[in-house]
Amino acid sequence: MNHPQAALSRVDLVFTLFDANGSGEIEANDFEVMAHRVVEAAPQSDAAAKEAMTAAFHRYWKTLAEELDDDRNGRIDREEFEDSVLSPERFDSTIDEFARSLAALSDPDGDGLIERPVFTALMSAIGFERQNIDALFAALEPDQDDRISVSDWVDSIKDFYRPDAAGIPGDHLVPSAG
Repeated sequence: MNHPQAALSRVDLVFTLFDANGSGEIEANDFEVMAHRVVEAAPQSDAAAKEAMTAAFHRYWKTLAEELDDDRNGRIDREEFEDSVLSPERFDSTIDEFARSLAALSDPDGDGLIERPVFTALMSAIGFERQNIDALFAALEPDQDDRISVSDWVDSIKDFYRPDAAGIPGDHLVPSAG
């Protein structure tokens, strides 16, 4: 299958973000670091939302390790990781859980809307650049009170991992696309 350049750029970006310690490989500890950073960026969210987000990060690592760690060394290199975005059917339920958990963490008052400051804090904690976060938020068409819907955000996260997707809001997260 020939994947759009946007999907390949997303693979590179996500690998870099998941490699939280900068070792050149993704390991379980990278997901611990990311889970901690993201949960800490949401002080207004309740314990259940934080626990769900942490569990989603753990499941994400477990799924990646089971599906992609070909040599079973407890680390995923860039080549192994490419399959996570380029073969999304292997990860649909994991990505769905991650998307829903991140969106729930982003909506502490449960009104179905995500305010820009909360969105920005969480996306910054993941490691995205501010200008790309702002571009994504604008692409998600905030309402007059500068909020986006939880459902739009969940859909956008899932689209980000679709290799056939191009011209999607999530492409704004890739620095070269901004």
